[in-house]
Amino acid sequence: MNPCRTFTLPPYQTAAGVTDMMIHIFERYFTKDDDMDLTTDLAEATIRRIKTAVFDVLKNPNDYRQRAQIMWGGSVAHWGLLGKGVEEDWATHQLEHELSGMFDVTHGAGLAAIWPSWARYVMHENLSRFVRFAVNVMDVPNDFTDSEATALKGIEAMECFYHAIGMPINIKELIGRDITDDEIREMTRKCSHDYTATCGGLKVLKAADMENIYKMARG
Repeated sequence: MNPCRTFTLPPYQTAAGVTDMMIHIFERYFTKDDDMDLTTDLAEATIRRIKTAVFDVLKNPNDYRQRAQIMWGGSVAHWGLLGKGVEEDWATHQLEHELSGMFDVTHGAGLAAIWPSWARYVMHENLSRFVRFAVNVMDVPNDFTDSEATALKGIEAMECFYHAIGMPINIKELIGRDITDDEIREMTRKCSHDYTATCGGLKVLKAADMENIYKMARG
């Protein structure tokens, strides 16, 4: 692994790659399993480091130190350590694959477009985890009187981060136009394997849930 080989990666693909790394961590972090404290701490630290490093790299593509932080963070995100002892989710990835398949978009950008809507749809399955993410990762003040408001501000802060690095936060921003109801139904059909399969671990998504998230994400 040589960070120098990433110096010529375009800014858009750098941002999309970082988004994919972070959501690979999210797929393990947003879980119903709350007893893996060390794993959770490692996940939060990795997300924060990648999130910080990408801004320096976008300013200076030849920043070896920060390219190395991202490359190392990507390794930690992908090798499975952060999923040990927890039930992983992967619904965001499954939903996004249909966006890439239908519209030929960059995978990481598609993840950014779908994740905020998924997060709002499922956050009550483990609200305390979304609060923890907001406070520990996105530096949102904890409103101890309103956990839902804190969680929502964490999701909003993530949307601001996506925009700051040039990523979309909904499907309209991703593809440059409104998505049709027929296109949503087709993606739902494929994502659910002709209405025979579910996806997700934090909240098991049936076809109707998938369709609802696509509709929320349309922009």
